[in-house]
Amino acid sequence: MKDPHSTRDIGPRVGTPLWLYMVSAVVAGTGVLVVSGLGLGLDHLSGLVGEPLVWVLLCMIILGELRPVAVRGQAMDGGSPTSLPFTLAIVIYYGLPVAAILQAVAAVVAGFARGHAAHRNAFNAAQYTLSLGVADAVLRLLQPALARFDLPTGGELVVVALAGVAYLVVNRILVMCAVAMHERVPLQQVLFKDLRQQLHINAVLVSLAPLVVVAMTYSVLYVPLFAFPLSALHASALMLVRRDHQANHDELTGLANRTLMTKRAQEEISHARQRGGRVGLLLLDLDRFKEVNDTLGHATGDRLLETAAGRLVHSVRPGDLVARLGGDEFAVLLPQVRDTDAAAEVAVRLRGALGEPVRLNGVDLDLEASIGIALYPDDATEFEPLMQRADVAMYVAKAGRTGVESYDPGKDRNSTARLSLFSELRRGLAEGALEMHYQPKIRLSDDRPIGLEALARWRHPTRGLLAPGDFMPIVEESHLSRAFTSQVLDATLARTAQWRADGFRLPVSVNLGVRELLDPALPATVAAALREHGVPPGQLVLEIGEHALIVDTEAATAAVHRLRDLGVGLALDDFGTGHFTLAQLAGLPLDEVKIHESFTAHLDDGSGRGDTVVRAAITLVRALGMRATAEGVQSAALAEAARETGCHAAQGHHFSRPLPPGQVREWLLAHDGGAVADTTA
Repeated sequence: MKDPHSTRDIGPRVGTPLWLYMVSAVVAGTGVLVVSGLGLGLDHLSGLVGEPLVWVLLCMIILGELRPVAVRGQAMDGGSPTSLPFTLAIVIYYGLPVAAILQAVAAVVAGFARGHAAHRNAFNAAQYTLSLGVADAVLRLLQPALARFDLPTGGELVVVALAGVAYLVVNRILVMCAVAMHERVPLQQVLFKDLRQQLHINAVLVSLAPLVVVAMTYSVLYVPLFAFPLSALHASALMLVRRDHQANHDELTGLANRTLMTKRAQEEISHARQRGGRVGLLLLDLDRFKEVNDTLGHATGDRLLETAAGRLVHSVRPGDLVARLGGDEFAVLLPQVRDTDAAAEVAVRLRGALGEPVRLNGVDLDLEASIGIALYPDDATEFEPLMQRADVAMYVAKAGRTGVESYDPGKDRNSTARLSLFSELRRGLAEGALEMHYQPKIRLSDDRPIGLEALARWRHPTRGLLAPGDFMPIVEESHLSRAFTSQVLDATLARTAQWRADGFRLPVSVNLGVRELLDPALPATVAAALREHGVPPGQLVLEIGEHALIVDTEAATAAVHRLRDLGVGLALDDFGTGHFTLAQLAGLPLDEVKIHESFTAHLDDGSGRGDTVVRAAITLVRALGMRATAEGVQSAALAEAARETGCHAAQGHHFSRPLPPGQVREWLLAHDGGAVADTTA
């Protein structure tokens, strides 16, 4: 499968170091091929054309070129060709000229079959010839009489192994020099990449060469039998690579995803730290993309994203990485960049490429993007803060409609202390520093607990246990939200499963913010967590803040319906703090609406303000078949007032503060007698 975003088939400009290198390799390879062929004699070579064994070997080499053993981290059409045992065997059996000719023909045929450019096919044929030439020299030097053996001796096997090592070393150096120049990275950075995997695979392939020679000696019919084990090796490796590719690439565009972007960025920052260079990170957000989805549908929106992805990939340098982070947000990693001005030039070029009109479904569309730039080490020395600062710059560009903005501390609302807290939180998540506390929810008709709300606490190394208000804004405004939500779900459902085993089947609520709700992976994450802990979907309630539903109403509504399909409970949190309308509420499959404490607090103040608003809200909620819960009930008087206004349930310090997990069971026993909670309305 050819990588649609590969730029290796774009020919190097004449006169560049890569062009000179490739031309030199082709000339040298051609020279070795011609000289060795003349030394053997054209008559002898032409006589080999009539040998069936030669044609069988050519077919096996072509098959081996088309079915390489793929390696994780490479394109699925890359890896170690399974042609190696046959070409090395031909060097032993027939000599260099025959091996080089057959391998060159196979490389060109396979290259064109894959759609590779002519310059790439010529270089591959040449580097194979040069590598085989070195292997042949080792064989001639150490074992001049090595040929047509039936049972290889120990010494002969050592010579074959050394020839194979020589071939592999030269082959890797020749190829990686071209890759390094193409991607504009230091040679050592690519030379040792995936080296351990390559060594294991190629050791197996080289070890087969003597067996191929034995098969060639006995019968031409034995040679094709090697196709079966080599095909099995190819298939098993390809399966692993496909899984790795799916885990690290966006399904729609084929670009790197957030996981791969994070990994590559951290690697490049490490390399830059060693060499004293700079790394650039560009975050792009497509402007008015939502309008395309709303007007022309999601299918057209997907095609537009695919178009944008292709334009971005072909507008950056080889070695730069383009990723789709989700939705209409992309990132571009510049492993080597001179300064902010150079990064800005790339950003302007990207905007220009995206700005070319796109015609989809008979409609001409104009793509525009807002781009934020941050540089290592100028703006941050770690990836997560670098991403956060590029994010800040992108939103400055979007708000000011300037198109491109570099990070400016003067425009960043985040203080140094806040950024420090961000880094500490990232480490805390990695080290499992989150703790969950649980606040009971009480049914007002009989004061029995009917649920628990999970509230995260962060055990800070120096500041102690921090409440959500101290760190949740950082989570909601950063790219930590997915990891945070995953940990909260895992901890909450693990504890819920324990309580369930003890006979307490109360539903437990988990809060979702804007990023979490709009994350396409959320339904799968929730479903996987429920399966892992054996908790029925109905025992999990997801609380969605009113603000999360207002930011992007259509996308949020679709997300809520996807969550409903899982069978989990759904609640609208903080009702009354935004501008959520009756029509919007009626269109959502909610079970519960939680009245914000700013209204609950006025229920017993005599002003009538809270009473009127809450009664109106409850009337609305009941008419829609939902339950109403009063938040922030801090006194018996407020609890009584909430009961009189018709609230189904209430939460607040009057009933209980959020409890550590170890205290929940005792509290439930004290307030419910250990019975299984009745959670019906």
